[in-house]
Amino acid sequence: MDYLKSVVPSQLVSERGSNLVIINPGSGNVRIGLAKQDTPFNVPHCIARHTTIIGKPNLLDQMINTQVTTTSQQVDRERAFNTKTASLLKIPYLDGSSSFGSRKTARIDGYNQPSTNTKKDTAFPWTDVFEDEPSSLPTSETSAHRSEDNADRAAPDVTDSGESKRKYRNMIFGEEAMRISPKEPYTIHRPIRRGHFNVSPQYSAQQVCEDLVAIWDWVLLDKLEIAHSERNKYSAVLVVPGTFDSREIKELLTIVLRDLCFSSAVVHQEGLSTIFGNGLSTACIVNMGAQTSAVVCIEDGVSLPNTEKILPFGGDDICRCLLWIQRHYQNWPQLRTDVLAKPIDMLMLNRLKESYCEIREGEVETAATVYSYEDGMPAVAHKTNLTSLNVPPMGLFYPNLLVPELFPQPPRTWFQDHENMLEETWNMDFGGGNMGLPVWDSFAVSPLNPKKEEKIGLAEAITSSILSAGRIDLQRKLFSSIQLVGGVGLTKGLVSAVEERVLHAIPPTEAIDTVEVLPSKMDPTFVSWKGGAILGILDFGREAWIHRNEWMENGIRVGSAKKYRDSYYIQAQAFCFINS
Repeated sequence: MDYLKSVVPSQLVSERGSNLVIINPGSGNVRIGLAKQDTPFNVPHCIARHTTIIGKPNLLDQMINTQVTTTSQQVDRERAFNTKTASLLKIPYLDGSSSFGSRKTARIDGYNQPSTNTKKDTAFPWTDVFEDEPSSLPTSETSAHRSEDNADRAAPDVTDSGESKRKYRNMIFGEEAMRISPKEPYTIHRPIRRGHFNVSPQYSAQQVCEDLVAIWDWVLLDKLEIAHSERNKYSAVLVVPGTFDSREIKELLTIVLRDLCFSSAVVHQEGLSTIFGNGLSTACIVNMGAQTSAVVCIEDGVSLPNTEKILPFGGDDICRCLLWIQRHYQNWPQLRTDVLAKPIDMLMLNRLKESYCEIREGEVETAATVYSYEDGMPAVAHKTNLTSLNVPPMGLFYPNLLVPELFPQPPRTWFQDHENMLEETWNMDFGGGNMGLPVWDSFAVSPLNPKKEEKIGLAEAITSSILSAGRIDLQRKLFSSIQLVGGVGLTKGLVSAVEERVLHAIPPTEAIDTVEVLPSKMDPTFVSWKGGAILGILDFGREAWIHRNEWMENGIRVGSAKKYRDSYYIQAQAFCFINS
């Protein structure tokens, strides 16, 4: 502890951060980097595998539905637009009528305004799926030796190109995988969907794990340049979403220790890591990712289990809502946009959302360039006027605007785990006061209950989460210490919208009149990852770490000192480090 008070933070990061790899998996992207880095590599969490099976679909999970399928869904969506969003933002209703005599128009000129980001006006190129046939197998392919698909490798296609022979690339990762033409013989796999392993009748648990191995191994080799022979010199910190079940966490540990060959690993929840990433001790963490949003309250570095809320929507749903609105107003060019068959369209929608969507009153519109991508042909630009750009992000508060995807859920028996990884933390006996953690005294702990998604708006989720904290003094502190993290946290106008909507959602019987969202000290997308790096660097004792040989021989044993748990020693060290 004395060393932590005297050491310079940059020195500590340099000394202990060079052999720590921080892995923060999400539904849309995986963030991986060394603890000494300022920011990680942020890679779309998908893989495309070459296939020789004729007629095999381009996307593996074909049961996904991205459109409204019932009349009731359409009615609910239109009602949410007209009765909630339109009146609140003072914009016309869907039928063109409006009760507002003169409305304010907030125009964002996509052509004339100076912009430092030229990417929003450029097209995505199709991925070159061919490579020169090498004399020996390249490192990038040997990296996924445990995840080779024998059926796909049976007869790789070879084409003649001049004097050299070219063949299809066996596996393509990240954004490149999303830019593959649907006509090419590839299947795209997304191993994580809606905050869980994407296990379905079409996508086995074994294949999910093999794809995770392949994607992460590619990042380690291609981005971080850490060879297999050097892995035993590195340790891994897994920063897992709060949606993950115990079984899924175990599978991730097996991937990291057995398949990726790290010497040791530890697991931390995203909410806890976020606290350390922003240098706080108590806050209400609102993590808004691509496909799920999670709310949890932290007090003095301890997660309060009763406050956790899981919401089944995120940035991808905002993108689809953006597409629906433009099509309704017939502002979308007459082109075929299909985020199911062509993931490149989702890349385009996501760029438009990040560039133009914001929350503010008035009719927010812009002139923008939209691209159509047809069967491997060069992208075609269409200049169009996009309107109601402030409506899609309001779906965070009115979820009926965001029609959820429909896809087969894995059987819950797959997640049953009689060796609960959180058991030692959740089931501690705090009644005697020996641990010095009075914060737990008023909470009923039920860790074995499955985590359920709640179909409520973001403001209601935040309010309900904080009011579940119990003590009025803690509630007031949490309402004044809300943290918005995740990619959606970058949405313009979201901070003031959250403060206003949460304040209105607090029951009048509660003696609370202040709501404040604290500014993030870094890009909200990477706060959780950075917190995992801080925890890993400051964990001198490493009592909660699991070593490779122990995991391979014994796994997790009931009563074992090596079970995953939150280390209160780490928390004490971190606060000393942050406050010094």
